[in-house]
Amino acid sequence: MAQTSTKNSTNSQEKSGDSSNADTATGAIPAGVTPMMAQYLEIKASYPDSLLFYRMGDFYELFFEDAEKAAAALDITLTKRGKHQGEDIPMAGVPVHAAEMYLARLIKKSFKVAVCEQTEDPAEAKKRGSKSVVRREVVRLVTPGTLTEDTLLDARSHNYLAALGRAQKDFSVAVCDMSTGDFFILPTNARRLDADLARINPGELLVAEGVKDEDGLQQILFDWRQVISELAARSFDSNAGKSRLESFFDVASLDGFADFSRADLSAAGALIGYIDDTQKGQMPRLAPPRRINSKESMMIDATTRNSLELIRTQTGQTDGSLLSVIDRTVTGAGARLLARRMSAPLTSPAKISARLDAVQYLLERDQLRSSIRSSLKSCPDLERALGRLALGRGGPRDLMNILLGLETAHDLKTLLMDVAETLEDMPDNLKIACTDMGSHHGLTDELTRALVADPPLITRDGNFIAAGYNATLDDFRVLRDESRRLIAGLEKDYQEETGISALKIKHNNVLGYHIDIPARHADALLQPPLNETFIHRQTLANNVRFSTSALSKLAGKISEAGDRALALEQELFHELCASVLRTEGSVAIAAAALAELDVGAALAELAVMEDYARPRIDDSLAFEISGGRHPVVEKALKAASDSAFVANDCTLNPDERLWLITGPNMAGKSTFLRQNALIAILAQMGSFVPAKSAHIGVVDRLFSRVGASDDLAHGRSTFMVEMVETAAILNQAGPRSLVILDEIGRGTATYDGLSIAWAAVENLHNINQSRALFATHYHEMTALKETLDALSLWSMKVREWKGDVIFLHEVVQGSADRSYGIQVAKLAGLPPRVINRAKQVLDALETNDKEGNKGKLVSDLPLFQTVSDAPDTAMKKSSEVEEKLRSINPDELTPKEALDALYALHAEALKNE
Repeated sequence: MAQTSTKNSTNSQEKSGDSSNADTATGAIPAGVTPMMAQYLEIKASYPDSLLFYRMGDFYELFFEDAEKAAAALDITLTKRGKHQGEDIPMAGVPVHAAEMYLARLIKKSFKVAVCEQTEDPAEAKKRGSKSVVRREVVRLVTPGTLTEDTLLDARSHNYLAALGRAQKDFSVAVCDMSTGDFFILPTNARRLDADLARINPGELLVAEGVKDEDGLQQILFDWRQVISELAARSFDSNAGKSRLESFFDVASLDGFADFSRADLSAAGALIGYIDDTQKGQMPRLAPPRRINSKESMMIDATTRNSLELIRTQTGQTDGSLLSVIDRTVTGAGARLLARRMSAPLTSPAKISARLDAVQYLLERDQLRSSIRSSLKSCPDLERALGRLALGRGGPRDLMNILLGLETAHDLKTLLMDVAETLEDMPDNLKIACTDMGSHHGLTDELTRALVADPPLITRDGNFIAAGYNATLDDFRVLRDESRRLIAGLEKDYQEETGISALKIKHNNVLGYHIDIPARHADALLQPPLNETFIHRQTLANNVRFSTSALSKLAGKISEAGDRALALEQELFHELCASVLRTEGSVAIAAAALAELDVGAALAELAVMEDYARPRIDDSLAFEISGGRHPVVEKALKAASDSAFVANDCTLNPDERLWLITGPNMAGKSTFLRQNALIAILAQMGSFVPAKSAHIGVVDRLFSRVGASDDLAHGRSTFMVEMVETAAILNQAGPRSLVILDEIGRGTATYDGLSIAWAAVENLHNINQSRALFATHYHEMTALKETLDALSLWSMKVREWKGDVIFLHEVVQGSADRSYGIQVAKLAGLPPRVINRAKQVLDALETNDKEGNKGKLVSDLPLFQTVSDAPDTAMKKSSEVEEKLRSINPDELTPKEALDALYALHAEALKNE
C-alpha cells in the first residue's frame, strides 16, 4: 500500500516538494531538508503525542516513527521516501477514501491522530513560486473520546469524554458524548470516584498532569491508565472554566443551569477547552450541562460491575452480559438509554414507579406496543445525525435522517393520542414523551421538498436536491443534461464524417471529454483534411485519442454547468443545515422522547416474552423475592437444552437480613447470590424482574465479591485481591446496602480463612447491618446463629444416588453437613485412582478429627506413597459379566445367538447392581 501511496503522492500538487531551493510558506528551510519535509516537521512538532496523517494527494502519509507505529498497528507496508540527515525516511500511507477504517483501528489501540489537510489550492501555491509547497494545517485531532462518525462508533453505546476536576478536597467529573450532545456533571469524592468512573466508563479521561500519580488517586486511576489524557494544570482552572462555559453557551451567567461548585467548573472548563483544541474551533452541539446528584442512583463499584457482568462479561464480551440478555430495543438511541439506566439504577421510589408505570401501560397494550416497535425499527439515529450536522461533518443522508426521524415522532405521537384520547390517560413518562415529540411541520415540509428519496452520503457527490426545489439549480441541470445530449449528437456526426463507426466520445479525469478510436483508424484522422478538425491528444497501445474545438467548447459548457450546479447544491445544503440547527433544541428533545418510547416498549416486550413481574419498590428495608431467577443463566439453559431454571426465594427482612449459605461447589450458590443482585438492579432501573414477585426497599449501594483471580498489573495475589475487595465492602456498606459475598477466606491456611470469614460476618451483622448473602464452605460458621440474631442459615439442596451427587439447585433452610468436594472432583473427570486415594485420605483425617488428633499426621496412612500403589478395589478382579463377555467369540455366533447372548449379559448386569 505504501508503495502505491508513493506513486500517487508525486502528483501535480507535490511534484516539486523535494526541491531544497524552493520557497515555502513556513519560513526558512534548514540545510539539507526539503521544503515538504520542513513543512511536515514543523507541523509534527506541534503534535508530538499524535500520529500525523499528512495529506498528499489521495493519501494520508506518515513518516519516521509515526510510520513505523502505524505500519505495525495497521499491518500495512512500511517503505521509505528520500533521506533526512543522511538516513532513509520511513514512510507508510493510507488512502483518503478508506481513512475512517484505519482511524477506527488506531483509536481502538489508544492512538491519537492529527489529521493534516491541504488548505490551499495548488494554483495559489504556484503564485508564490513554481516549486512552492501547498499549505497544510491540522484540521482535527482524533482521540478516543471525540469520535462522531458512525463508522468509528458503536451505534448502541455511548462514547463518553470525561474530565476529572478538583478544588481542594472536592472532586467532580464532567462528561459529554460529542456524537449525541449529552453533557452532565457528576460531583464525587475520593471514596466513590472508582464507582462513578465505572458507571460512566469513559472512552477518554482528562486529568491534570501529575494527578494520576498522587497518593489516594494513584490506585483508582491506575485501572483507567489506557484512556487517560494528561493536560496542563492550567487547563483545569475553575475561573477559566466558568468563562469557557459562559462563552460556549452564550450566557452571562451559569445560574440558570445549576449551582456549580469550583470542582464542577474545573472539570467542565477542561472538557470544553479540550474539545475546542481537538476540533480546531468547530464546536459540537452540547445540551446545557446537568448537575447530577450522586445520591439519586445506586452506587456500584467497578469490582461489582465486573463481577455481575452488567454491560460486558469478565472477558470483555457483550454477549453473555445482563444487558445483552434484556436488550429488546430497536434503535441505537434506545439501546444507549437502556445501558445508561442499567449503569445508574435510581434510588427514588417515585421515579422508579414512574418508569414501571410506562412499562406496564405498554405491556397491557399489545397492539400499541407492536406498532411502536414497528415504527421505531425504521427510525434513524436523530441524535447522532444532529451531532454530525452541528460539527460540519454531516451529509445529505443526515438531513434525510432528520426528516425520517421527525416524521416517525409525528406518527408515534398521533398513534399514542389515538389510543389514549387524552394525555391524562397516559402514565407521566409517556405523557412527557408525547409532548416532547413536538410538532416540526415547517422543517419536515422544507426537507421533504428539498431532498431526493435516496440522497448520497457526502455532499460532493451532488444530485441530492430534488427537482423543483430551486429554479436556478434546475436551469443548471438542464444545461448540463442538454449538453450531454449534444455530446451524443456530436459523436454521431463525427462517425458519419469520418466513416468510423467505432469512434466514441469518452471522458476521464485527465483528458476530460475526448474522441477515442481504435489505433487501426488513426491514420485517417492524422492526415489532411481530417487533421485540421481532429487534434491528436494521446496514443495508447490499442487506441488513439483526439479532440476538436467544438468538443472542447461543449465540454467547457458541461463542466461549467456541472460545477455551478454542484456549488449551488452545496450552498443549499448549508442552508438546510442552518434550518435544522435553528431548531436543534426541539429536535434533540424529540430524539430523547423516541429513545424513551423505545426503552419502555422494549422492557414491556421483555416482560411479556420472559414472564417477568413488576417489582414493588419503596423506602423500607425489605428484600423479598419469590421465585427469583438469574436472567442470563436462564437464557443460556433455554438455548442449550431448553431446560427450566430452578427458581428460588430470598427474604432479607430486618429480622433475618443476613443469610449464611452453605453447600457444595456446582450446587448454585454463586448463581443464587448474583441473581438477587441483578434483580435489585433491574427493579431500580425501572424494569420488570425475573421472579414471581419482588418487594425491594431501595438499595443505595450494591457490593459483590463473587469469584476472584490474581491481579498481575497491581502485583496482587488472588487472596490479596479478595481481601482488598472485602475491605472496601466492610468500610462502606450501610443498612440500605445489599452485599453478596462468596467464599471469603479461601487462598490461605484453613484456620486463617475461617477466622477472617467469621469476623467479616460479625462485622456485616453488627456494624454494617446490611442486607447480605454470605456463601461459605466453612461449616463451622453455622455456630454464629447462636450469637447473631438476624443471621439465618440456608443451604443448597443436593441428593446422593449410588455414590454420586445430584445438584437440585434449590435453596432450603438449614445448613449443609458436607461439602461433597470429592464427588464434584469426580464429576470434573479426575482419574478414579485419584478419587479413591482422596477418599482414603479424607476418611483418615476425619477419624483423627473425631479422636482429637487434629494436629497429628496420619502416621498409619502413607500420605506420600505413589498413586499407582494406592489400592483400587474396582480393578482387583473382573466381574462375572466381563468374564462371560471374554468367553464369547462373535465370529461364531448367528444373529439369533448374538441377540440371546446380549440379553443374557444385560440380565446378569442388572442382577449384579
